[in-house]
Amino acid sequence: MSAVDVKSFGKVAVLMGGKSAEREVSLMSGSGVLKALQSRGVDAHAFDPAERDLSELKKKGFRRCFIALHGRFGEDGTVQGALELLGIPYTGSGVMASSIAIDKVMTKRVWLAEGIPTPRYTLLQRGLYQREQVVQVPDELGLPVIVKPAREGSSIGVSKVAGYSDMQAAVDAAAALDTDVLCEQFVSGDEVTCPVLGTGEQARALPVIRIVAPEGNYDYQNKYFTDDTKYLVPCGLPAGEEEAIQALVLKAYRVLGCRGWGRVDVMIDAATRQPSLLEINTSPGMTGHSLVPMSARAAGISYEDLCVQLLASAALDQPLEGKA
Repeated sequence: MSAVDVKSFGKVAVLMGGKSAEREVSLMSGSGVLKALQSRGVDAHAFDPAERDLSELKKKGFRRCFIALHGRFGEDGTVQGALELLGIPYTGSGVMASSIAIDKVMTKRVWLAEGIPTPRYTLLQRGLYQREQVVQVPDELGLPVIVKPAREGSSIGVSKVAGYSDMQAAVDAAAALDTDVLCEQFVSGDEVTCPVLGTGEQARALPVIRIVAPEGNYDYQNKYFTDDTKYLVPCGLPAGEEEAIQALVLKAYRVLGCRGWGRVDVMIDAATRQPSLLEINTSPGMTGHSLVPMSARAAGISYEDLCVQLLASAALDQPLEGKA
């Protein structure tokens, strides 16, 4: 990475916390980013949109924002839209890419239209599904089946349903968090994730990480609060598979119009070795357990350098005339 004049960033807000179900994780991510930026001489300050009005960013003279918010009101295009109106460049994807990527069903629709493989699914909408429809889902998708809210992250509200009798409870739990419930074909095999840095043709995929969770249960607890999950980088996949996944992930990132950075979660079918893309995260975690810093480190990029590099990529969808 070429030398960056951190003074040129001006006053920087690290947006963290927020109102989503992932607030706790966001505070951990934001604290790490804040410390890293400050250690490199950036004039960075914590800013929690749940406690302060975003209009303060302009009033207090902030010149750019590092978005360390996760989930709704942070990763879904809403904060991005507000920052566009304020004319303050921010890290990560713009308004449209963020709002599509947070919605797992909409993401699947775009990917399928572009010929990108993703597990088969059924969409149920709160208040519109009957009990009979719920129990018919395994007939369509097989068992086990994955049930999750369409717009939550960090595995919040996700259930792996092994039998017909458990379907209703899983759908109800997901529907308590979102109006749209995604029922998805379960893919048995290797679970991997692949980060991307950059924008457009300049975007590049970082090393793939293979995730080995206790009993295959990579849930919220195992993601952030235990050391039982193993992360393998180098991933140790058969020859050619990592490169094929990186190429597929780059295509998936570009067709959604993502920029700055992101991370795509992938399942590799044990029988066919074919990859299926699950979802994309446009504001990935930056905690001590997070995967983008881990992959970046394997590529020779330190946590601090990664934070500075991401901040340097901050942009607007619609730059105001005469402004960056």
